Amino acid sequence: MILQVVINTLVLGVMYILASLGFAFIFNMLGSINLAHGALYMVGAYVCYYLCAMFGVNNWIAMVIAAVLLAVIGLLLERVMFRPFMADFDRIIMIGVGLMTICQTFCTVITGNQALVIPKYAEGSTTLAGVPVTNERILTFAIGLVLLLVALYIVNRTALGRQMEAVSQDRLGAALQGININRVSAIICAIGCCLAAVAGCFMGAYQGLSANMGDTMNLRILMLVMLAGAGSMNGIIITGAIMGFLDSLFPLLLQGNAGSAVPIAIVVILLLIKPKGFFGHEM
Repeated sequence: MILQVVINTLVLGVMYILASLGFAFIFNMLGSINLAHGALYMVGAYVCYYLCAMFGVNNWIAMVIAAVLLAVIGLLLERVMFRPFMADFDRIIMIGVGLMTICQTFCTVITGNQALVIPKYAEGSTTLAGVPVTNERILTFAIGLVLLLVALYIVNRTALGRQMEAVSQDRLGAALQGININRVSAIICAIGCCLAAVAGCFMGAYQGLSANMGDTMNLRILMLVMLAGAGSMNGIIITGAIMGFLDSLFPLLLQGNAGSAVPIAIVVILLLIKPKGFFGHEM
C-alpha cells in the first residue's frame, strides 16, 4: 500500500501542478481568477477522447491537437474575457462561471452518464520493489514532470519569464519599460490552457472522464493555490505534492465520499492556521 500511495502521489501531484500553473499565472499577472480553468481542463480531455473514438486518431496525436486547440482558446479568452474587463473583477468571475456551466452542461447532454476513458498511452506494467506498477502511471508522471520542468525553466530562465515577473509586479511600470503586456498576457493564457489540456488528457486515461471532472479539478486548484499562497510558484509545487498525497492516501483508508472529504477538511484547517498560505501573500 505504501508503494501505491507513493506512485499515486507522484502522478496526481504532477497533474495537479500542471493544471494549477495556468490558473496561478493568470492570477499573478492579471489579478483575475479564472473559474473556467477546470472547464478547459475537461474540454481538453473530451476533445482528445472524441478524436480517438470517432475519428480513429492516435491518442498521442489527439492529445497534441487538444493542447493546440486549448492554447488557441486561451488566446481568445485573454482577448475577450480578461483584457476588456481587467478592472472589473466581478464581471470576470461571472464570465468564468458562465463558461464553466456551459461546458459542463454541454458535456452532460452529449455523454449523459456514460463511463468514458481515453485509450491508454502505455500498455503493460513494470515491477517495482516486487509490486507491479502500470506503465501508464510511470509515463504520466514522467511526461508531467518534463512539462513541469519546462514551464519552470520558462518562468525562471527566459526573457518571457522576466517579462512575466515584471508584469505581475507592476503592469504600468512594465509597459513603460517597453514590455508588450498584452502579448505577454496572451502567451501566458495560451500556455496555461495548453498545460490544463495535457493534464486533462492524461487524467482522462488515468481516471476516466465525467462531466463534473472540471468542477473537481477547479476545487483542487483553488485549494492548492490558496494553500501555497498567491504569487508563489515554488509553493504550488510543494502544495501540489501535498494534495496528491492526501488524495492518494485517504481513498485507500476511507470508503465512499469520506475519502475525498477528509483531504478538503485538512486543507481548510491548514488555511485557518495560515490564511495567507504557506509561501506567498494573501489572495
